[in-house]
Amino acid sequence: MDSLDNIDFKKLASQQKSIQMKMRLLTLSHFKDGHSRTQIAKFLKVSRTSVNKWVQTFLEDGLDGLQEKPRTGRPAFLNPQQREQLSLYIKNRAEDSSGGRLTGADIHTYIAEEFGKYYHPDSIYYLLNHMGFSWITSRSKHPKQSQQIQDDFKKIQNRNDP
Repeated sequence: MDSLDNIDFKKLASQQKSIQMKMRLLTLSHFKDGHSRTQIAKFLKVSRTSVNKWVQTFLEDGLDGLQEKPRTGRPAFLNPQQREQLSLYIKNRAEDSSGGRLTGADIHTYIAEEFGKYYHPDSIYYLLNHMGFSWITSRSKHPKQSQQIQDDFKKIQNRNDP
């Protein structure tokens, strides 16, 4: 069992990468210095409940008890292979010169048809953002657009040119 007196909490806090762990260790440093839990909460701008929990956890379980616990959660709706397939679909459609924009509804339909998964329409944009896509779109190109004609047009002088 770790003893409150034998640990340099400030030094440990300075070595942490996790801000949560830094806060827990700073709490214990102030507690060791004799500050009340209310004073600690005000000083660190955290709730008194958190201070109580961290101190109690340390007293019962030592430093190991303060470590982040693994969190469970709902598994991702699309597995990594499905996300990769969706990503390729979006990239291919964006590079397609035949025109037409890809909408959230198009992506929703693709996911439903390909993977049998049904997202809430608003969640499509969250998914895309999480996958690294921006919903800012470029202007689509007309299929008969010619870069040469555009460059030639720019060379034509008009009355406003100097």
